[in-house]
Amino acid sequence: MAFNAFGFAWKHAYKIPGPILRGLLNVAADVTWLLHNGGVHQLEKNLQRVRPDLTPKQVRALSRPAMRSYLRYFGEAFVLTHASEEQVRHRVRAVNDGPVVAAIAAGKSPVLALSHQGNWDLAGVWASAHLNPVLTVAERLKPEEVFQDFVTFREALGMTILAAGDSGVFRELLRAANGPGRLICLLADRDLSASGIEVDLFGRRARVAAGPAALAVGSKTPLIPASIHYERITGERRRHAGSPWGIVITFHPEVEVDRTLPKTEQVAAATQGWVDALAQTIHAHPQDWHMLQKVFIEDLDPERYARTLAKESHG
Repeated sequence: MAFNAFGFAWKHAYKIPGPILRGLLNVAADVTWLLHNGGVHQLEKNLQRVRPDLTPKQVRALSRPAMRSYLRYFGEAFVLTHASEEQVRHRVRAVNDGPVVAAIAAGKSPVLALSHQGNWDLAGVWASAHLNPVLTVAERLKPEEVFQDFVTFREALGMTILAAGDSGVFRELLRAANGPGRLICLLADRDLSASGIEVDLFGRRARVAAGPAALAVGSKTPLIPASIHYERITGERRRHAGSPWGIVITFHPEVEVDRTLPKTEQVAAATQGWVDALAQTIHAHPQDWHMLQKVFIEDLDPERYARTLAKESHG
């Protein structure tokens, strides 16, 4: 069922006029929000941690535009292969791209740490055209047909995709990071490997992926956090973009790494560094953090998490 829905959307969504498609997705988001299923419930738990100043009623209200933002991402993804270069260019506004541009000019392949914010696929298309070709890692979805659809979709946009969990992925990333001509973009606010790192996130313990920091430390490549949020666009820019929505990519300062520390401590400190940077934008634009999964330690199954920690300590 999921495969058919995704496959149908990728083949036919572009035929639907933009305003109608956006309206349909808003309706789907609102219905999902009203049903208040497990994913929406978890989203609200995460939003409450991001904005502890809000009452439960205010968090519930915030989750509605958050679901619309989440479905907007999918709607844009379904038609992104049909977007022109001009449309992509006008849909994206880059802020503080100096550090990443300088690193590329110096012949390096920077590592970008990202979270599930805004439209990361649109950001990847823009970056591949205006910075360096993007190399990234994607979660291996089930069934396999859905995963292959996502890989085909992203590779059609100019990105190179590796599958999380496949053997040799980190070695391939390390090889790329040690040479020029790439931009290595890693969505890391969820630990998909069961070997993540505990960090402080909004004053609570959370578990994120070690990949960006481990790769930057191992290759001595710049680690640059990059956050994404939606913005309304108007006037001439909207006409050229072909959409009322654009994204802002904010490139945060390079994470400083103390090379005198043991490597494990370097990785832990660098991970906390990129998490702190991205938390700023998540707090400012919580509705665009598409996190319907468990990332905070207190939400994880205690016994299973204890077994994970025990396995790591003996690994």
